[in-house]
Amino acid sequence: MYARSVMITGRPEAVDECITFVRDEVQPVATVLDGCLGLSLVVDRKSGRCIATSSWETPESMAVAEDELAPLRRRAGEILGGEPVVDRWEIALMHRVRPSGVGACCRIIWSRPQDIHIHVIVERVRHPLLTEFESVKGFCSASLFVDRLERIICSTATFESRAALESGREAAAASRERAARETGIEFLEIAEFELALAHLRVPELV
Repeated sequence: MYARSVMITGRPEAVDECITFVRDEVQPVATVLDGCLGLSLVVDRKSGRCIATSSWETPESMAVAEDELAPLRRRAGEILGGEPVVDRWEIALMHRVRPSGVGACCRIIWSRPQDIHIHVIVERVRHPLLTEFESVKGFCSASLFVDRLERIICSTATFESRAALESGREAAAASRERAARETGIEFLEIAEFELALAHLRVPELV
Protein backbone atom coordinates (compact mmCIF):
# COMPACT_ATOMS: atom_id res chain seq x y z
CA MET A 1 0.00 0.00 0.00
CA TYR A 2 1.14 3.54 -0.76
CA ALA A 3 0.16 7.09 0.10
CA ARG A 4 0.51 10.62 -1.18
CA SER A 5 0.33 13.48 1.31
CA VAL A 6 -0.22 17.11 0.38
CA MET A 7 0.66 19.64 3.07
CA ILE A 8 -0.35 23.29 2.79
CA THR A 9 0.25 25.96 5.41
CA GLY A 10 -1.81 29.08 4.85
CA ARG A 11 -4.42 31.32 6.41
CA PRO A 12 -5.96 29.88 9.61
CA GLU A 13 -9.28 31.56 8.81
CA ALA A 14 -9.49 29.53 5.58
CA VAL A 15 -9.22 26.09 7.22
CA ASP A 16 -12.99 25.46 7.27
CA GLU A 17 -13.25 26.38 3.59
CA CYS A 18 -10.41 23.96 2.84
CA ILE A 19 -12.18 21.16 4.74
CA THR A 20 -15.33 21.75 2.71
CA PHE A 21 -13.37 21.79 -0.54
CA VAL A 22 -11.55 18.54 0.19
CA ARG A 23 -14.73 16.81 1.38
CA ASP A 24 -17.05 18.00 -1.40
CA GLU A 25 -14.74 18.33 -4.40
CA VAL A 26 -11.45 16.46 -3.90
CA GLN A 27 -12.73 13.32 -2.21
CA PRO A 28 -15.40 12.47 -4.84
CA VAL A 29 -12.84 12.81 -7.64
CA ALA A 30 -9.95 11.01 -5.96
CA THR A 31 -11.81 8.03 -4.57
CA VAL A 32 -13.19 6.91 -7.94
CA LEU A 33 -9.75 6.86 -9.57
CA ASP A 34 -8.33 3.43 -10.30
CA GLY A 35 -6.34 2.13 -7.35
CA CYS A 36 -7.38 4.81 -4.87
CA LEU A 37 -8.49 3.42 -1.52
CA GLY A 38 -9.49 6.60 0.29
CA LEU A 39 -8.62 10.02 1.65
CA SER A 40 -8.00 11.66 5.01
CA LEU A 41 -7.49 15.25 6.12
CA VAL A 42 -5.91 16.65 9.28
CA VAL A 43 -5.90 20.35 10.16
CA ASP A 44 -4.32 22.72 12.65
CA ARG A 45 -6.61 25.70 12.99
CA LYS A 46 -4.00 27.79 14.82
CA SER A 47 -1.22 27.51 12.25
CA GLY A 48 -3.39 27.08 9.15
CA ARG A 49 -1.64 23.84 8.25
CA CYS A 50 -3.67 21.16 6.49
CA ILE A 51 -2.47 17.73 5.34
CA ALA A 52 -4.57 15.68 2.91
CA THR A 53 -3.46 12.06 2.43
CA SER A 54 -4.70 9.67 -0.24
CA SER A 55 -4.02 5.92 -0.14
CA TRP A 56 -3.26 3.76 -3.20
CA GLU A 57 -2.93 0.10 -4.06
CA THR A 58 0.27 0.54 -6.11
CA PRO A 59 2.83 3.27 -6.84
CA GLU A 60 1.75 3.07 -10.50
CA SER A 61 -1.88 3.92 -9.72
CA MET A 62 -0.70 6.79 -7.53
CA ALA A 63 1.48 8.15 -10.35
CA VAL A 64 -1.24 7.85 -13.00
CA ALA A 65 -3.58 9.99 -10.87
CA GLU A 66 -1.13 12.92 -10.69
CA ASP A 67 -2.53 14.80 -13.69
CA GLU A 68 -6.12 14.36 -12.49
CA LEU A 69 -5.46 15.65 -9.00
CA ALA A 70 -2.91 18.40 -9.69
CA PRO A 71 -5.54 21.11 -10.47
CA LEU A 72 -7.39 20.30 -7.24
CA ARG A 73 -4.14 20.55 -5.33
CA ARG A 74 -3.48 23.99 -6.81
CA ARG A 75 -7.01 25.11 -5.93
CA ALA A 76 -6.54 24.00 -2.31
CA GLY A 77 -3.37 26.09 -2.21
CA GLU A 78 -5.30 29.09 -3.50
CA ILE A 79 -8.00 28.63 -0.86
CA LEU A 80 -5.50 28.48 1.98
CA GLY A 81 -3.02 30.92 0.50
CA GLY A 82 -0.09 28.51 0.69
CA GLU A 83 2.10 26.36 -1.53
CA PRO A 84 1.31 22.62 -1.63
CA VAL A 85 4.16 20.33 -0.57
CA VAL A 86 3.80 16.76 -1.86
CA ASP A 87 5.32 13.64 -0.28
CA ARG A 88 4.98 10.02 -1.38
CA TRP A 89 5.13 7.11 1.04
CA GLU A 90 5.08 3.37 1.44
CA ILE A 91 2.55 2.38 4.11
CA ALA A 92 4.50 0.08 6.43
CA LEU A 93 1.96 -0.26 9.23
CA MET A 94 -1.72 0.41 9.88
CA HIS A 95 -3.45 -0.70 13.06
CA ARG A 96 -6.93 0.22 14.29
CA VAL A 97 -8.38 -0.52 17.70
CA ARG A 98 -11.61 1.45 17.25
CA PRO A 99 -13.07 3.83 14.65
CA SER A 100 -12.31 7.54 15.07
CA GLY A 101 -15.35 9.79 15.24
CA VAL A 102 -16.18 13.46 15.48
CA GLY A 103 -13.66 15.27 17.66
CA ALA A 104 -10.79 12.84 17.01
CA CYS A 105 -7.26 14.25 17.06
CA CYS A 106 -3.87 12.90 16.09
CA ARG A 107 -0.19 13.33 16.80
CA ILE A 108 2.10 13.13 13.77
CA ILE A 109 5.84 12.60 14.14
CA TRP A 110 8.41 12.95 11.38
CA SER A 111 11.73 11.26 12.10
CA ARG A 112 14.91 10.03 10.44
CA PRO A 113 16.87 6.91 11.46
CA GLN A 114 20.61 7.49 11.74
CA ASP A 115 22.73 4.33 11.89
CA ILE A 116 19.84 1.91 12.07
CA HIS A 117 17.84 0.40 9.21
CA ILE A 118 14.28 1.56 8.64
CA HIS A 119 12.89 -1.97 8.94
CA VAL A 120 14.28 -2.15 12.50
CA ILE A 121 12.31 0.96 13.42
CA VAL A 122 9.18 -0.47 11.82
CA GLU A 123 9.55 -3.67 13.85
CA ARG A 124 10.11 -1.67 17.02
CA VAL A 125 6.86 0.21 16.46
CA ARG A 126 5.05 -3.05 15.67
CA HIS A 127 6.40 -4.73 18.83
CA PRO A 128 6.24 -3.47 21.57
CA LEU A 129 5.19 0.14 20.91
CA LEU A 130 1.73 -0.76 19.58
CA THR A 131 0.99 -2.41 22.91
CA GLU A 132 2.01 0.80 24.67
CA PHE A 133 -0.27 2.83 22.38
CA GLU A 134 -3.20 0.55 23.05
CA SER A 135 -2.87 1.08 26.79
CA VAL A 136 -3.59 4.80 26.42
CA LYS A 137 -7.24 5.58 27.09
CA GLY A 138 -8.99 6.84 23.96
CA PHE A 139 -6.41 5.46 21.51
CA CYS A 140 -7.97 4.71 18.10
CA SER A 141 -5.27 3.85 15.58
CA ALA A 142 -1.65 4.11 14.51
CA SER A 143 0.07 4.21 11.15
CA LEU A 144 3.64 4.31 9.91
CA PHE A 145 4.64 5.71 6.51
CA VAL A 146 8.19 5.47 5.17
CA ASP A 147 10.15 7.25 2.46
CA ARG A 148 13.09 4.92 1.96
CA LEU A 149 14.87 7.23 -0.50
CA GLU A 150 14.89 10.22 1.86
CA ARG A 151 15.08 7.95 4.95
CA ILE A 152 12.12 9.65 6.61
CA ILE A 153 9.45 8.00 8.74
CA CYS A 154 6.05 9.58 9.37
CA SER A 155 4.09 8.03 12.25
CA THR A 156 0.55 8.98 13.25
CA ALA A 157 -1.35 8.10 16.42
CA THR A 158 -5.05 8.95 16.49
CA PHE A 159 -7.16 9.45 19.62
CA GLU A 160 -10.89 9.79 20.13
CA SER A 161 -10.67 13.34 21.55
CA ARG A 162 -8.37 16.25 22.25
CA ALA A 163 -8.41 15.27 25.94
CA ALA A 164 -7.25 11.73 25.12
CA LEU A 165 -4.47 13.10 22.91
CA GLU A 166 -3.27 15.40 25.67
CA SER A 167 -3.41 12.70 28.32
CA GLY A 168 -0.92 10.63 26.35
CA ARG A 169 1.64 13.36 25.76
CA GLU A 170 3.86 12.49 28.71
CA ALA A 171 4.00 8.80 27.87
CA ALA A 172 4.65 9.59 24.19
CA ALA A 173 7.50 11.92 25.07
CA ALA A 174 9.08 9.27 27.32
CA SER A 175 8.79 6.74 24.49
CA ARG A 176 10.52 9.11 22.06
CA GLU A 177 13.33 9.78 24.53
CA ARG A 178 13.87 6.06 24.98
CA ALA A 179 13.87 5.48 21.21
CA ALA A 180 16.36 8.28 20.62
CA ARG A 181 18.63 6.88 23.31
CA GLU A 182 18.43 3.26 22.16
CA THR A 183 18.38 3.68 18.37
CA GLY A 184 19.76 7.15 17.69
CA ILE A 185 16.68 8.11 15.68
CA GLU A 186 16.36 11.85 15.01
CA PHE A 187 12.94 13.37 15.59
CA LEU A 188 12.43 16.11 13.01
CA GLU A 189 8.99 17.40 14.08
CA ILE A 190 6.09 16.54 16.37
CA ALA A 191 2.71 18.16 15.60
CA GLU A 192 -0.91 17.74 16.71
CA PHE A 193 -3.95 18.02 14.48
CA GLU A 194 -7.71 17.74 14.36
CA LEU A 195 -8.83 14.81 12.22
CA ALA A 196 -11.27 16.49 9.84
CA LEU A 197 -11.82 13.58 7.40
CA ALA A 198 -11.09 9.95 8.23
CA HIS A 199 -11.59 7.88 5.09
CA LEU A 200 -8.11 6.55 4.28
CA ARG A 201 -9.51 2.98 4.14
CA VAL A 202 -6.17 1.18 4.33
CA PRO A 203 -6.60 -2.42 5.54
CA GLU A 204 -4.94 -3.67 8.72
CA LEU A 205 -1.18 -3.94 8.19
CA VAL A 206 0.59 -5.19 11.33
